[in-house]
Amino acid sequence: MKFNDVIQAGDWKGEKHVPVIEAPDSVDKEESVSIEVSVGKEIPHPNTTEHHIRWIALYFKPDSGKFAYEVARLEFNSHGEAVAGANEGPLYTEPKGTVTMKAKESGTLMAMSYCNIHGLWENSRQLKVK
Repeated sequence: MKFNDVIQAGDWKGEKHVPVIEAPDSVDKEESVSIEVSVGKEIPHPNTTEHHIRWIALYFKPDSGKFAYEVARLEFNSHGEAVAGANEGPLYTEPKGTVTMKAKESGTLMAMSYCNIHGLWENSRQLKVK
């Protein structure tokens, strides 16, 4: 078995598990760019003790290279857990974050998210560097 066998994809507008990557289509070389990654933008994903997004990882694969580089990993660790029981806690983290990076060349931004019930999901988008 390989990761390709278990990673799922889809259109984030119709599937609540797919990570959304929001970034400009193009940036100047080595310009700081803010990239927002999230899950549940169009269709909210549950955020309960029993069903939640645990993490989102963001990668960048330069067009000229073979390998992707991990840019950031965002972990969401509070989902309503408490001594009083499931969903009784005072805190719920939302599966959303912003990462700032600089790129020297064009490439592909890739995000992967993990749902504790429905596994791994992926999405990607191009980033052109001028």
